[in-house]
Amino acid sequence: MSKPRDIILLVPDGVGIRNYLYSDVFKGRETRLHLYHNFDPDTLGRLRTELIFTSDMEIPAYSESIKEKYYRELIHYCRLRLNTKRTGNKTIMHLWNKPRKGLKQKLFYRLLEFTGKFYSSYTKVLKLEKKYQQAIRNNPFYAQVRKQLGDFNDAILFCTHQRALKAPAIFAAAKDIGFSTTTVIYSWDNIPKARLALQADRYLVWSKYMKAQLLDFYPELDEAQVQITGTPQFEAYHKQENIIPKAEFFSQYGLDTTKKTICFSGDDEYTSPYDPSYLEDLARQLQVAGLDSQYQILFRRCPVDVSGRYDAIIEKFKGLIIAAPPLWNFNSKVWSAVYPTQADVALLVSVAYHCDLVVNLGSTMAFDFGMFNKPCIYINYDQPQARNWSVKMIYNFEHFKSMPDRSSVYWWDSPEQLTEVLQVAEQEGAKSKAWMDVVIEDTHASERIFKALTHVQ
Repeated sequence: MSKPRDIILLVPDGVGIRNYLYSDVFKGRETRLHLYHNFDPDTLGRLRTELIFTSDMEIPAYSESIKEKYYRELIHYCRLRLNTKRTGNKTIMHLWNKPRKGLKQKLFYRLLEFTGKFYSSYTKVLKLEKKYQQAIRNNPFYAQVRKQLGDFNDAILFCTHQRALKAPAIFAAAKDIGFSTTTVIYSWDNIPKARLALQADRYLVWSKYMKAQLLDFYPELDEAQVQITGTPQFEAYHKQENIIPKAEFFSQYGLDTTKKTICFSGDDEYTSPYDPSYLEDLARQLQVAGLDSQYQILFRRCPVDVSGRYDAIIEKFKGLIIAAPPLWNFNSKVWSAVYPTQADVALLVSVAYHCDLVVNLGSTMAFDFGMFNKPCIYINYDQPQARNWSVKMIYNFEHFKSMPDRSSVYWWDSPEQLTEVLQVAEQEGAKSKAWMDVVIEDTHASERIFKALTHVQ
């Protein structure tokens, strides 16, 4: 039997740590693992308690040239336009229309929009891709990476995020050396966003649905390049050791064991700028209906939202709203060193296990709660003060087409409707299984990913 090839792990962010280094993808494997990173010593120390690394290498400092940025962003704009035309879904362009700060930035992106009109065909976009690949190879960073990776006779490069800024040059260097390269598609909503900047030999996806979508949006890929492995991010829900005992969990957060618990899961500030108002509506409507004697709200904010925008609401409804902050390591100014701890994995699993249902605005928490057959309520009305934003836009995003029908979740259509929707959700229970079967093929994902990496049949 041939000796297993070395695996170089490129982990650009904290979610990659949780999904691929905390999971069973690489644990207990007879292979040599090398971490390619920009983590600080504290993070490295924690990761070494999870996995045995033969070596770790620091990624050189990277400064994107103006030419690289020009081609990267122009490709993004052109692909978004093509994706909008292909699907007829105008919300795809919402991903482009973010606020631009400063005159230089505004002029730069207006130039891209003007230039992009001359690249209206897929053939022309592929020509831009070639120019981008040439540009990243002209950056001194590429030469540095190639020299580092050249110390390996043969290896497999694996990246846990398909849109990391440094990844295209690293993958280009690995490809030119002759390494095998693999990346995963980060999440269920990523493909229509046109942020597949790196070129890999293989792309690992969650499901048949995601494979079909990737081949549709990137027709230059061969079907054999896209493999269905599932995602390990939901495997933690199958492990009993991740469930904190109820008495301990409720005592830790000051929850009342005699009440039902609603989890309100926050989104990031850009996706859902009016989340605090929705949390206030939830608390107020429970009080108005006299249900605050039967229910309590456990609030889990989005880990990347470190704002204080919820503080006043939590204080206003003290005792009814109980916060359970994500247990992430924020002890770094470098975003790549911000990551969930193992304790946060257990916290998230326990929140889904012990709460009766979840309320949020279109997030994957529907799947987290679905792992325990718990219902999800999606917020489906606009706040009166909303400007240039609407739930209608959110639920028209392309990834929601994966939903077999609207009954996969419950819909909270107005503040006053809360009592009714809670009653129906309790009576009828979770309905997300059919949707989860479309989006996630989670059976033994860790094993399937490792086999896909190492070509083991």
